[in-house]
Amino acid sequence: MMLLNRVKGTFPIIVSTVLFVLLVAVDAVVASSGGENGGGHGAGWVATDTYRVMNFAVLAIALFFLLRKPVSQFLGDRIQGIQAQLADLESKKIEAEKKLAEYNERLSHLSNESEKIINQYKQQGEDLRKKILKEAEAAAGKLEEQALRNIEHEFKRARIQLEREVLEKAIAKAEDQLKKNIIDQDQDKLIEEYLTKVVTK
Repeated sequence: MMLLNRVKGTFPIIVSTVLFVLLVAVDAVVASSGGENGGGHGAGWVATDTYRVMNFAVLAIALFFLLRKPVSQFLGDRIQGIQAQLADLESKKIEAEKKLAEYNERLSHLSNESEKIINQYKQQGEDLRKKILKEAEAAAGKLEEQALRNIEHEFKRARIQLEREVLEKAIAKAEDQLKKNIIDQDQDKLIEEYLTKVVTK
């Protein structure tokens, strides 16, 4: 805004200077044209020269009032655009400096963070190893119990089977012994006793 005010303050001075230079140039042109018209006798200032100067002055004043606001507006907009760009660049510079400081801080703490991460992974590995060992011990205990139950069941089944086989063999052997020991006379006696019991009934 200071630059805009400075431009607005110097604008009338610039326009006035330009008008003065133009007036001097017109005066020189008029003087030279007057010299040419007078055939070298120096006719001096004539009425047409006054009208020319007045026309030029009116035109210059009209241009001054017509162009003052658009030129000021253009220069003001241009200055505001430059100021906005400068403010944007300044904010980006501040943001970049903040990010740079943040990255530098992260880099300084990177070794500590990496060491913490390594320790965390080591601790997780140790916890996992203990968990696996505990689960393996529990599974081994269950397998041992199941194996003992299976062995006991098989032992009982084998004992029952063995007792059955021994009993069957003992019965068969006893039958063989009885068959060998009973003679024909004993058989007749048994038959007679059986018939007597049946008849008596």
